[in-house]
Amino acid sequence: MEVIEVKEVKAFGTQAAEAPLEEVNINRRNPTPHDVEIEILYCGVCHSDLHTARNEWHGTIYPCVPGHEIVGKVVRVGEHVSKFKTGDLAAVGCMVDSCRECEYCREDLEQYCAKGNIQTYNSPDKHLGTQTYGGYSESIVVDESFVLRVPENLDLAAVAPLLCAGITTYSPLKHWHVGPGQKVGVVGLGGLGHMAVKIAKAMGAEVIVFTTSPSKVEDAKRLGADEVVLSRDEEQMKRYAGKLHFILDAVSAEHDINTYLNLLRIDGSLVLVGAPEQPLPVAAFSLIPSRRSFAGSMIGGIAETQEMLDFCGKHNIVSDIEMINIQQINEAYDRLLKGDVKYRFVIDMASLKKASVEV
Repeated sequence: MEVIEVKEVKAFGTQAAEAPLEEVNINRRNPTPHDVEIEILYCGVCHSDLHTARNEWHGTIYPCVPGHEIVGKVVRVGEHVSKFKTGDLAAVGCMVDSCRECEYCREDLEQYCAKGNIQTYNSPDKHLGTQTYGGYSESIVVDESFVLRVPENLDLAAVAPLLCAGITTYSPLKHWHVGPGQKVGVVGLGGLGHMAVKIAKAMGAEVIVFTTSPSKVEDAKRLGADEVVLSRDEEQMKRYAGKLHFILDAVSAEHDINTYLNLLRIDGSLVLVGAPEQPLPVAAFSLIPSRRSFAGSMIGGIAETQEMLDFCGKHNIVSDIEMINIQQINEAYDRLLKGDVKYRFVIDMASLKKASVEV
């Protein structure tokens, strides 16, 4: 068995579901021939980080170091790396490997790898025999095939959430061919929803945002929405009955999905990217009479994620962020639970190094 050299790096993680995140030391492998080592500059905070750190999905391996919205600078490359060189900007999203052999991997759909892709954190690490550790850390080492190029014209910190929230919304909008002449609904204006508005608008669609919060009406318009509908207002909802070509539902709480299915025109599709904990009952007659479709979607593959980053570079799209230091992560998780962020926390990872120096 090949011996992999490792080095110790500082990170922020948790030892148990009930424990706060705190500074820990983890091992990273030294770059193998096809690896890229990235100094992490910024890391977005996704709701999945919170779910995993607190074992709400019942599969967390501890210690857990979350983070899969990673932007940084290449500091070392393996001898066979051809796509990146030292000094390049680079990014890592939700995956760091896959089987690369199954039908889905061969179709650039690594997110649906038949054998299960290797997630950026909390997955088996085939190199070190432990679990993978994510972006709440000084650096990360990833095979070049799963490293992405970053458009240089964009704010690097605000690019970080594109690696999850951006691709999670871009992928279904692209797959269902959203474009000019279409009315597109976006349900929920949070970390995912605000990206969906920006991307759908850049694709040429007419965008209608559905929200329960009157306080978000003006913000939705600022982000690019053509119309904003308060979904608790029956009269406002009736105006769009049978009118929409496509709906992206980004709500992770329990809600009446039939209300939104009935806004679709003939052959319209509603795609769920939010992840409610409880099942959503679907009435047969919300679908059958108008040949409507109800589907789900997750992130995209590596090629599509690069396509999304290039698209955002071309259209100058980034996430709306609130920058935090790593020491504020537990407070950020509490605020995330309350929906108290517009629209994505991003960690300035320089704060991890500063804290270490001060200690």
